[in-house]
Amino acid sequence: MINEAQIEDTLKELFDNLDFTAEPAGLYDPLRYMISIGGKHVRPRLCLLAYSMFKDSFTEEILQPAAAIEIFHSFTLIHDDIMDRAEMRRGMPTVATKWDGNTAILSGDVMCIDSYRRIAKAPAAILPEVLELFNSTAAQVCEGQQYDMDFEHDREVPMGMYMKMIGLKTAVLLGCSAKMGAMIAGADRRACDYLYKFGYNLGLAFQITDDYLDTFGDQSVFGKTIGGDITNNKKTWLLTRALEKGGEMEKSGVIAPEYGRKALLAAMEMPVANGQERDAKVARVKEIYETIGVDEDAKYEIIKLHAAAMDCAGLIGLGKVRYEMLHRYADRLLGRNK
Repeated sequence: MINEAQIEDTLKELFDNLDFTAEPAGLYDPLRYMISIGGKHVRPRLCLLAYSMFKDSFTEEILQPAAAIEIFHSFTLIHDDIMDRAEMRRGMPTVATKWDGNTAILSGDVMCIDSYRRIAKAPAAILPEVLELFNSTAAQVCEGQQYDMDFEHDREVPMGMYMKMIGLKTAVLLGCSAKMGAMIAGADRRACDYLYKFGYNLGLAFQITDDYLDTFGDQSVFGKTIGGDITNNKKTWLLTRALEKGGEMEKSGVIAPEYGRKALLAAMEMPVANGQERDAKVARVKEIYETIGVDEDAKYEIIKLHAAAMDCAGLIGLGKVRYEMLHRYADRLLGRNK
């Protein structure tokens, strides 16, 4: 049986030794750079973990597809940073900042192509199904990004639409990671589908956790400036919930008008031309959030989605040891500080 230490060692070796074409350096150096500043590899870790539920050792049939998922994710981040005009990623300059926008576009494109080259290393007998899963997931991620951009022009967004957006932009790739690992390991369709739901629910919780930490996290641990979402009026779970809940509470007289929906909309219009104005806006919005309790609502939603994920894991019938491995993965993913 594959244990968690073996998964960690395999991930380290895999990403320490990823090979990319050498020339032209201006095209491929950004790929090496993006992988070198990589995060926690949560998606390929889940892929390998799902595979390990049904296999006793790793081979190239799973290693290259697992790497493909991370490379595809990194490609989406390069392009997201271009669209967001972001200067920093994981505490380091973005590809567009370190090189330029045109290089970032082209290197992102070839990174996407490289992910497909690695997906093609999946076993021939299962490759059509793996490709279908990966293709549909890739399209869904793009759909989620489009919804996210559309929401920038909307004053407020219904919670149902927000959950649909993060489902597409974030959760489907975690679901794909889990299902792909199980598929390549030869698991039956029922197990593959439950593992997809396990990953999908964790993906939703993961994004809500990120939204929460952006406002209520420890800046020294979170790795980026707290309150960035508030400053930019970004549609988050917290904002979406606060607009809905604030309106309901104000209408019923539970809270004073200065903490209701209209007050929050007014706070969103506060200027952020300098540090003092920015801090004032962040403080005001946080005050409203805490007064109506959406910070606690977010924690509850994360717990609820975690439980839903574990319910799916329990229905697979993997046995106690493997179930606990999935449980530890979920706890590690959502019990994060950054």
